[in-house]
Amino acid sequence: MTGYGKQVIQLPSRKITVEIKSLNSRNLDINTRIPSSYREKELEIRNRIAASLTRGKIDFNLYIEITGEESNTSINAGVVQHYMQQLQDIVPGEQMEHLKMAMRLPDSLKTERDEIDEGEYKTIVDAIDKALEALNTYRTDEGKVLLEDFADRIKALHLLLEEVVVMDPQRTEQVKERLRKALSELKENVDENRFEQELIYYLEKYDITEEKVRLKSHLDYFDQALAAGMRSLKAA
Repeated sequence: MTGYGKQVIQLPSRKITVEIKSLNSRNLDINTRIPSSYREKELEIRNRIAASLTRGKIDFNLYIEITGEESNTSINAGVVQHYMQQLQDIVPGEQMEHLKMAMRLPDSLKTERDEIDEGEYKTIVDAIDKALEALNTYRTDEGKVLLEDFADRIKALHLLLEEVVVMDPQRTEQVKERLRKALSELKENVDENRFEQELIYYLEKYDITEEKVRLKSHLDYFDQALAAGMRSLKAA
């Protein structure tokens, strides 16, 4: 089943977005996109998703956007100054131009790895649970629509089968009548006993009793499966 769940958390200095999407799939296939600062929690997050969803192609995204003055990236002053000195030795010029060039060179910026804030992570876990709940609600609603559509189609097949049951004896008589008419137009004398034997053999080839019974059995089984599905949706 397809589904979608999303939760947005606004903290004082950052905005956290949890997004979960699902597509039809026979097995459970989880793809994650998680910031490096929370990479060590990936297995725990995967297990949490697997505990709620049993199948489907799942895309999990965790976005963290810095909205305040907080930043874990700073200028690596020593490296930048060393680059500028080398540039000045190679091509004498204005310091501002050398600074622009130095800032584009490797290691001019350094990023310190954040330690996981357990309070923040708990907030993220709560958001994951709510997103999963929203996704499951989405899938349940879609399932109800499909269930009603299946029920309507099965009901239509039951009615068509009843029409076939009524029409089948008439069909047999029509086949007999066509054969008799065809023989009469040949204007040939026919052994009546032999004709009846051939007619019985011919009609056996056109007999659909087995097909009617099999179709009735399949429709009844489908009705039972739909009823079980409806009970499951009501219990959800």
